[in-house]
Amino acid sequence: MPAARFLVAGKVQGVFFRASAREEALQLGLTGHARNRADGSVEVLAQGEPGALAELERWLRHGPPLARVESLTREDLAEQPLHGFGIG
Repeated sequence: MPAARFLVAGKVQGVFFRASAREEALQLGLTGHARNRADGSVEVLAQGEPGALAELERWLRHGPPLARVESLTREDLAEQPLHGFGIG
């Protein structure tokens, strides 16, 4: 199953970005995690069907209402041993 790492920068910490990303990912049937990074960005690692990953990527471009996404990068990865969807 394909996986991808997304790095989301902008006003993405302190605006419920990780919790909202988790909710979106679970609705799409994805596994993985969302974590704050020291530089103020959020890393989202997700695994699942290609269409679901594309939907998550579209959602990440905007995030929840209080977020202000300035940039989004995607790195495609080999299958990961992921279960559930955590927040770190």
